[in-house]
Amino acid sequence: MTIHCGVIPDHLRASHFAKLFGVRTIHVESYVFDTASSLSPDYNGGHWTFHGLCNGGFYMAPTIPDRFRVECANGFDGVLSADAFGITCSLYAYSLLSFSPDHEFAQACTEHFHKLREFMLDHEEAASIQRAID
Repeated sequence: MTIHCGVIPDHLRASHFAKLFGVRTIHVESYVFDTASSLSPDYNGGHWTFHGLCNGGFYMAPTIPDRFRVECANGFDGVLSADAFGITCSLYAYSLLSFSPDHEFAQACTEHFHKLREFMLDHEEAASIQRAID
């Protein structure tokens, strides 16, 4: 089954994000941004687009059309589109946050990791994203 993605309009971003993660919304967003800074020397901030998936998943991606050089601790060294970079950063954040002592929040992050990973498998840069998150 193909998982479809849609951009969440700016005026709905805060409410959609809060619906998914509640009071921990700021943690997810900051982890994604921190991950972007740590994975890419090319990343220096900017506006991000929020994407909702038809399976209930969610990810964020930079809006700029640039490509990002990505260097991961696992040895991956490559270049990703902004969309693939955002998926990678979101997956990293979900993985890290799945170890939260707040069991309910950890479970939500685990579920979002798997929903996004399922979507990622059909992405044109799936092989590179998988190498980056492995």
